[in-house]
Amino acid sequence: MGENILKINHLSKSFGSQAVLKDIDFEVSKGDVTSVIGPSGSGKSTLLRCINLLETPTSGEILYHGKNVLKGGIRPTKYRTHVGMVFQSFNLFNNMTVLENCMAGQIKVLKRSKQEAREHAMMYLEKVGMAPYINARPRQISGGQKQRVAIARALAMDPEVILFDEPTSALDPEMVGEVLNVMRTLAEDSVTMLVVTHEMAFAKDVSNKVVFMYDGIIREEGSPEELFMNPKRHETQDFLARFRNK
Repeated sequence: MGENILKINHLSKSFGSQAVLKDIDFEVSKGDVTSVIGPSGSGKSTLLRCINLLETPTSGEILYHGKNVLKGGIRPTKYRTHVGMVFQSFNLFNNMTVLENCMAGQIKVLKRSKQEAREHAMMYLEKVGMAPYINARPRQISGGQKQRVAIARALAMDPEVILFDEPTSALDPEMVGEVLNVMRTLAEDSVTMLVVTHEMAFAKDVSNKVVFMYDGIIREEGSPEELFMNPKRHETQDFLARFRNK
């Protein structure tokens, strides 16, 4: 699609003797919406945590615009301003208002003025429909609203890529749609996203690339049409059949 932003080469991650990721290779290009699907325990969330440097890979490379971020050429905090993350458990600061949550990183990491950070935060809070709640604290809003704030917070840092780690899995069913609608809008705006998800309709309808992981390995990847309509691996076929039968 567009220029290459991230390139993952031979990435592996073990916890003790347990190999969670095994020789992972793939790329994220500008404008891509990539969905990572697969059964629980297949290494999907660990992959995102490694890409965001929240976990240190055991071996391999993570190239950001051709530079290996595991070699210490770029500080993790600086790198994370370019490669943002939205967590399944929101990770908002409970002692801050919605607006303060979206300003804090801008002021501390990007060194923006309070006025600039506020304007930037408000722009994205309006985009995700949370502008009326800027003075609320996280405990006063619903799970779906918290996740929309978390998305606005990530966007306010102007990242090149946003990683989403099962962004709807902690939500009540009636709140899932509001978060997915925001993500659909971001896709329409050509925001580059790498999304670990169990929402097959999102993966099928919104992504331009789908990666199927199984047992710490990328078993299959391709367009949604290729993966959903004509999966080649029996593990992919079995996994998708379970969702069709639900």
